[in-house]
Amino acid sequence: MTAMQIRQAEPEDAPAVAGVYVRSWQAGFAGLVQQRYLDAMDPSHEESGWKSRIAGARWPSTGVLVAESEAGIVGFVSFGPYEGDPAVAEIGTLYAMPEVWGAGIGKRLMAAAVTALGQADYAHVVLWVLEGNERARRFYEAAGWHPDGTAVVDATGGAPLDKLRYGRPLR
Repeated sequence: MTAMQIRQAEPEDAPAVAGVYVRSWQAGFAGLVQQRYLDAMDPSHEESGWKSRIAGARWPSTGVLVAESEAGIVGFVSFGPYEGDPAVAEIGTLYAMPEVWGAGIGKRLMAAAVTALGQADYAHVVLWVLEGNERARRFYEAAGWHPDGTAVVDATGGAPLDKLRYGRPLR
């Protein structure tokens, strides 16, 4: 991959963001989320939600950043305030096309999101990861994130999924 830029998403990026979201879920969560749920995912069903989220961003406290190369949008990250604590932000999503996994795009997107959140004066940032998603957990831990002992059960896809909260300081 040659030149790639990280930029704030625009509402017209929603179809590409939805495509990355679905492809990443289908590849990354195979064996973790029920296959029938993954098979039923469709970017056209996700597009309006992403368009609303992108249009509603209030930079730098909330936003969606995309990684764009000559091939188009190949990854994205979304972030905003964490419920219940105005000093804490949350990385809501971080996804890349499976074809570019391992190319450093996730690292660049995460660094850009953390920079924006620092500019928004958050003190701490958290994210949630499936307990069984070893690849993602290795990625976050290598980037300085640590599980903080909080866990929840999510029923996405119709089966219970254990999610762990990871965090790191911003200051």
